Amino acid sequence: MWTSVIAVCFLAVFANSRNVPYFAPLSHDMVNYINKINTTWKAGHNFYNVDMSYVKKLCGTFLRGPKLPERAHFAENLKLPDSFDAREQWPNCPTIREIRDQGSCGSCWAFGAVEAISDRVCVQSNGKVNVEVSAEDLLSCCGLQCGMGCNGGYPSGAWNFWSKRGLVSGGLYDSHIGCRPYSIPPCEHHVNGSRPSCTGEEGDTPKCVKNCETGYAPSYKQDKHYGSSSYTVPSSEQEIMAEIYKHGPAEGAFEVYEDFLLYKSGVYRHVTGEQVGGHAIRVLGWGVEDGTKYWLIANSWNTDWGDNGYFKIVRGENHCSIESEMVAGIPKKEVY
Repeated sequence: MWTSVIAVCFLAVFANSRNVPYFAPLSHDMVNYINKINTTWKAGHNFYNVDMSYVKKLCGTFLRGPKLPERAHFAENLKLPDSFDAREQWPNCPTIREIRDQGSCGSCWAFGAVEAISDRVCVQSNGKVNVEVSAEDLLSCCGLQCGMGCNGGYPSGAWNFWSKRGLVSGGLYDSHIGCRPYSIPPCEHHVNGSRPSCTGEEGDTPKCVKNCETGYAPSYKQDKHYGSSSYTVPSSEQEIMAEIYKHGPAEGAFEVYEDFLLYKSGVYRHVTGEQVGGHAIRVLGWGVEDGTKYWLIANSWNTDWGDNGYFKIVRGENHCSIESEMVAGIPKKEVY
């Protein structure tokens, strides 16, 4: 009997391996395979002349790490629309439409957090407070509670740090916006673009400097923005929708596979390739495309990647763990 069971299991594994052939990461063969099969998205080349070790570093989120307290459920009290886009809901909040660039650093965990926090500060103030919260400040000053800086971190630690210690303002690299702008330069890890080519250098965690850029006022301490609470969003499709609908974009994280790196349009569903790592992003909304439910998401690999920096992923199936890693928080009300 056991011999028969083992034989059946072996045949099942063998058949599955034959159904999904192996392709080299980022290869033309993988792109062609995805575009030929009947799936919900289209592939193309986003990365050019880049080593996979560099790409793996970009996926710098440690999944299934420490958890914040889970907030109470409230979705049943809301009438949620079939589709929702935070960019349209809050047009007076420019950060919601911004695509940032983490450069050669595994700081996605920090970017997903500060992007969503920036959005929520604006949403809470009805568009009266617009601030780019500093990824530099979070990345460099959070320490071990957030993880390992450019070598990866925990979204939960990022939101907890914001609530307990606060974060200053800071825009993109060389923007001279805010107290502590991002110090790691963008590089061209994509096919079409004008940035310097990626070398894997310039990806070290910056030092925690508790001073603002020369010429910026107020002081570092006075520039802090705080959260009144931070929490885990219940891993329910409806609760995640309710969270975004009521408070603005949230941070999520998911398992990245090699095929995701080739995403260009449509609703992503993993079809081939090995796991690359964990990646944190900002969830903006949801909808339905050609009968497939999706989450609308902003990435932090600049606007040359994917669909102008955005992507969609299957909603309601916890696909690649997207619905089990959501974190968010409520900003402290600011005087304006």
